[in-house]
Parts: sequence; structure tokens; C-alpha cells
Amino acid sequence: MKVAVINFSGNVGKTTVARHLLLPRIPGAGLISIESINEGEASAQSLRGRQFGALQEYLQAIDSAVVDVGASNVEELLGLMGRYRGSHEDLDHYIVPTVSALKQQKDTIATLVELSRMGVPAQKIGVVFNMVEDGVKVSDAFNPLLTFLAEQPIAIANTDCRLGSNEVYERLKLAGVDVASLLRDDTDYKALIAKAPDSKDKVALARRLATRRLAMGVAPELDACFSALRLGNPVAPAGSGRLKGLGRD
Repeated sequence: MKVAVINFSGNVGKTTVARHLLLPRIPGAGLISIESINEGEASAQSLRGRQFGALQEYLQAIDSAVVDVGASNVEELLGLMGRYRGSHEDLDHYIVPTVSALKQQKDTIATLVELSRMGVPAQKIGVVFNMVEDGVKVSDAFNPLLTFLAEQPIAIANTDCRLGSNEVYERLKLAGVDVASLLRDDTDYKALIAKAPDSKDKVALARRLATRRLAMGVAPELDACFSALRLGNPVAPAGSGRLKGLGRD
């Protein structure tokens, strides 16, 4: 299975979704990151036509991959897909993470519209509702996006596919590890803390223990969200699954 994680907007948790939600749950998948070189420099871009051609060739040679598309490369990637006709079919699913901020919801709608215009069917596009605060209903926080999709069913938006705000992801980023590896870690940190020679070592070990506990707490949520995406078992939404009034030739 080959999946792209994509959104015109930044700060929606694409890398979190790619690394912690999708990658550990797609057997044999490797991670392909498409990011700008020297991020922050307006003139620096990593994706060119020949590089996109190489990406297509690579995708033909492998069975599974998660492609994490940085926000600064999304427009160029989609433009190149339009140039290389049919290349969007090389990916089995497009996952679009979003957060509740209105700007990000608008950017998410724009992303879904562009994928639909390109010819990606609704059952291949899934939405992840990310950074949802405890006690908040997805239907309330994401009303603009869900209202749009009710009128234009161009993507699958299962409100069970939600991830809460959790400090574990920042901890993992700083530590350079992922949820899956922490779940496999059976180190007896409490025993090590008791034997540690000084307070600095004790604090470092306690931090690892706390991070593992957070990972264990978030794992069921990740499992539930992945299950709700139903990758490989698409369910067509009501309607045509194409953007109304904007059919393709």
C-alpha cells in the first residue's frame, strides 16, 4: 500500500500522521519525506520534474510506502502530477490531516478540491481530525469542513478518525524515536532510576519512562484512528464522489 500525507496548510501534523499513525501500521512501508532544502529559504525547493519522475519510478518498484509531503512542496507536487498524466494513480490513498483552526480547514478544503479535480476518487481520500481537545466534538470543531463535505462528498471523513492534542509527539520529536519503538521497549526504568548514581541520570531515565507511558496511552487512539480510515477497504460516500460542477475531461 502506498499512501501520501498531504495538505496545502502547514501545522496540521502531517509528519505525526505519517510517522506515528501510518508507517507502523502498513506492513513493509518505508517513509519518503518530500521537504524543502534549507527550509525557510523562499528560493530553496527539493522537488523538480526529474525528481518527481524518479519518485514515480521508485514507487513502481516497491509494494508499500508513506510519502510525507511538506506544505512548501504540495503545490509543486500536484502540478507535476498534472504534467505526468495518471501519476496520481501510483498512490493508493491520500491522507489529509487537519486541525480546527479556520485557516487550516479552508486549506484542507482546497486540498481536497485539488485532489478531486485531478481525478482522485473520494474513496481514496481520507481526512484525519488532528489535535482535537478533550471533550470537544469533531462535529462541532470541524463544522465548516464537514458541512462542505456533506454538500460535496469528495473525501471520506469519518469523525472516529481523530487524534487528540498530546505532548508525547513533541517529546518523540526531541528524542528521535517513535511510538512503535517505545511500545517495544521493556526496559525497567524504575529499577534503573533506583540504581542511578546522580540526580541528572535519574531525571533522564524518568523522562524516558514518562515518554513511554504517554506512548502507551496514545496507542489505542492511534489504532482506532487507523481503523476508522479503512485503508484497503474503502467505503464510497453518498453521491458521485466527484466535485459537483467541476468534472474533468
